[in-house]
Amino acid sequence: MPIHSEEQLTAFIQETVRRTPVTDIHTHLFAESFGDLLLWGIDELLTYHYLIAEMFRFKPDLAYDTFWSMSKREQADLIWQTLFIDNSPYSEACRGVVTVLGRLGLDLSTRDLDGYRKQLEQIPASEYIDRIFALSGVRTVVMTNDPFDDYERAHWINGTAGGDPRFLTALRIDPLLNGWDQAYLALEQQGYRVAQDFSGDTVHEIRRFLKDWIGRINPLYMAVSLPDDFAYPEASVRGRVIEECILPVAREAGIPFALMIGVKRQVNPSLKVAGDSLGRSDIGAVERIVSRNQDVKFLVTMLSRENQHELAVTARKNRNLLVFGCWWFLNNPSLIEEMTRMRLELLGGSVIPQHSDCRILDQLIYKWDHSRTIIAKVLCDKYGDLFRAGWRLEEEEIRRDIANLLGGAFWSFLGKPDPAA
Repeated sequence: MPIHSEEQLTAFIQETVRRTPVTDIHTHLFAESFGDLLLWGIDELLTYHYLIAEMFRFKPDLAYDTFWSMSKREQADLIWQTLFIDNSPYSEACRGVVTVLGRLGLDLSTRDLDGYRKQLEQIPASEYIDRIFALSGVRTVVMTNDPFDDYERAHWINGTAGGDPRFLTALRIDPLLNGWDQAYLALEQQGYRVAQDFSGDTVHEIRRFLKDWIGRINPLYMAVSLPDDFAYPEASVRGRVIEECILPVAREAGIPFALMIGVKRQVNPSLKVAGDSLGRSDIGAVERIVSRNQDVKFLVTMLSRENQHELAVTARKNRNLLVFGCWWFLNNPSLIEEMTRMRLELLGGSVIPQHSDCRILDQLIYKWDHSRTIIAKVLCDKYGDLFRAGWRLEEEEIRRDIANLLGGAFWSFLGKPDPAA
């Protein structure tokens, strides 16, 4: 059906973006079968590390050790009082909590944290998962699966992982690239014949490790978070692991290598997991790795705002590169809008504009509510330009384009059908 007016166009785009199911291509969520790895509920939501760091800005006299000695419930109480009662919660992290509570049907006018707890604690985990997926409009999420984590590895080895088709897998391999001095010991404990100095069968055994885990969990891609000084090629252990192990295995297995670049770890160790920051990276490293390995697919997101234009241009020149998401500190409305506009202007629909990076199940609601609003706003402008130029716009074509942006382009890039479609 053709679009006949700008008013019809705007309404159709907004409604279609709101209703289209999402494939969330990168999260830290887990299915219920993974036990304690699944984080959900209001106290987990309030003690998310973004809120912890924000709370400390208003508490200059609070000792870090005092906070860390509190129970999770006590920490949540303090964060609620500081960020939501003593101050208005308009930062994006705080606004996200407000969005979640409102969409869960809680009365925001009461500001009664204990009352909210009592209502939500009555819901079983399985029902809560169903509710969050339904409210967020997310169809499937891709987990971050770490074979170096003893707790998670035990679930895979014992056959107690998986079972919920909404939770898909990705093989996370950070220790291989960012902490070889400890990673080789973990590989030895798992029965692989590796050496710290990379001698002997080390390369073969790292490849065998990767192939074993690909066979075990059937990941959609291999992934790593890299520092802001990431270089390629590089005469280092990291460089050797990438060149001699990861790229050959990705090529053989036919799965992408996902690079998330720009992390500065522990700039404030007292904040623990909340103490990481970001830095601008060398886009030349991305250009070289994707252009020299045209038969390997790469998913790339970068953490610095200053890298975004160069990254999009690099993707224009390399069809084996798919840019995705607004990661960490870029997940703010003003930056999401800026980046989405720029990417669509340079790449059209061959991009994944957003992923949630959720660690708490509840966050799916606000990450996607907020992002859908921005994506729809940008699309209204872009289709509006076409409409005013006289281009015929069809509802079915717009519906197709939006489905691609919210997951279809990802599945096409993988060369696989969406299992939930």
